[in-house]
Amino acid sequence: MNFLDQAILSVDNALRTLSGQSRGSGRANPAAGAPDKLLRPWERRRAGRMMRVNHAGEVMAQALYTGQEAGSSDPELRAVLRKARSEEEDHLRWCEERLRELHSRPSLLGPLWYATAWGMGYAAARRGHGANLGLVVAVENLVEEHLKEHLQDLPLEDERSRRILEQMECDEVGHAEKAEEMGAAKLPRPLRMAMQSLSRVVTRGALWI
Repeated sequence: MNFLDQAILSVDNALRTLSGQSRGSGRANPAAGAPDKLLRPWERRRAGRMMRVNHAGEVMAQALYTGQEAGSSDPELRAVLRKARSEEEDHLRWCEERLRELHSRPSLLGPLWYATAWGMGYAAARRGHGANLGLVVAVENLVEEHLKEHLQDLPLEDERSRRILEQMECDEVGHAEKAEEMGAAKLPRPLRMAMQSLSRVVTRGALWI
């Protein structure tokens, strides 16, 4: 795939992600069949804000994997990244569906989150195989920690959101393990600290905007 093909793929993914037209792998929403027991308005608002943060994370995941694929010349690695991106599209779609149920909305800063993550992914890919996979591990570990926190903070009655986040957590762990198997290099500590700071910025920004 040449540069033009990759550019078209990146633009197409950005437009679909930001317009709510993601396709995904076709997996069913894990919340299907779970009753929506959140009745108190303030609980629904709180759950909506939390799911907006998760949705913003999935927007960034789309951009990250697309940027990593665009910057890589390894066919095997690109295939792995493409599969992970498809599974992350499922997450994006499930979060969008839950946001609508909660009468909430995605973050208004979606384009900023997307552009930031695409640049990170492309830059890591240009640094080589180990760095590219190392970014997957570092990001997925951060997301796993974040999801654990949200699972603790969600109201016990919010079974629908909980089922979505549990499946997302399972997938993120799988992506990190696959990257480690393929030879991920550990990112430098300053870079990992910078990623943690960015994660906090995104979390706080998406929570309210």
